[in-house]
Amino acid sequence: MDPLTQGALGAALPQSASSSKQVGSAALLGFLAGMAADLDVLIRSSEDPLLFLEYHRQFTHALVFIPIGGALCALVLHALLGRRRGLGFRETWLFCTLGYATHALLDACTTYGTMLLWPFSEQRFAWNTISIIDPLFTLPLLLAVVLAVRLKRPQIARLGLLWAVCYMGLGLVQRDAAEEMGRALAAERGHAPLRLEAKPSFANILVWKVVYETNDRFHVDAVRASLWPRVFPGDSVPKLDIDRDLPWLDRNSQQAQDIERFRWFSNGYIARDPIYTNRIMDIRYSLLPNDISPLWSIELQPDAGRRDHVRYRTHRDAEANSAATLWQMLTRR
Repeated sequence: MDPLTQGALGAALPQSASSSKQVGSAALLGFLAGMAADLDVLIRSSEDPLLFLEYHRQFTHALVFIPIGGALCALVLHALLGRRRGLGFRETWLFCTLGYATHALLDACTTYGTMLLWPFSEQRFAWNTISIIDPLFTLPLLLAVVLAVRLKRPQIARLGLLWAVCYMGLGLVQRDAAEEMGRALAAERGHAPLRLEAKPSFANILVWKVVYETNDRFHVDAVRASLWPRVFPGDSVPKLDIDRDLPWLDRNSQQAQDIERFRWFSNGYIARDPIYTNRIMDIRYSLLPNDISPLWSIELQPDAGRRDHVRYRTHRDAEANSAATLWQMLTRR
């Protein structure tokens, strides 16, 4: 999730466990600790552009790391804030740990994938119930946090947590409805999907991206679940076949290894870009939910050395047009 949402949820939980006198301190410490796990984005390399993909949402997001993360936050924040606000270290540690504990679970509700069980498993949990940015989730939660501080009433923060749980529950219902629509669409086409996933489109839980896999292709469509259900047909693309798509690639090269690293990160949803043929796309994410144009990809160089890495690319073209089209999907009956 975005840092503001992580901080708001990180503030709400320790607020709910605080007294009226400590509600402001709990909010501040929980807000900062709730964002702290994303400091793993600093683990990156100028030589290896995929390194950050392996470490983002890894050990700092593991459930077993929560007490450690909370303690590290408390060690830093007690001297800066906790002691000045009259808190003992134990109270600072409690508020920081509660705030830190919300981070990974909230991230797992998104579509990116979070290694909750590291180091015992590298499975990336993605429950696909909310977009990484969703104002309808964040703003009421943030309002509850602010009002709890202003009025010194932890009960308001508890209402904010209740809103968060209810919204996630609604997202789960919407996800299941979108998956059912996706299965019905595949059946109409005579397809028997090997796997199918529905992911919320940007900033809402009404329009969903449906991706399903057949023997040789990935199919991408969008559906509007529940309110005036509607299908927005998309496109399909052949699954990556290295022998067919990249016959020049040395299988023992670093670029070949990077493809497998990218395949792991993308949960196998990779295909060659039909326009830029030396690019490999993660088709799970796009600006428009019925589009195969990716948000990120890797680019290979046929003349690269055996130890050269691929290049990592992000794509944010035509954002204004995409936003207008998504708004039409959301509002048009």
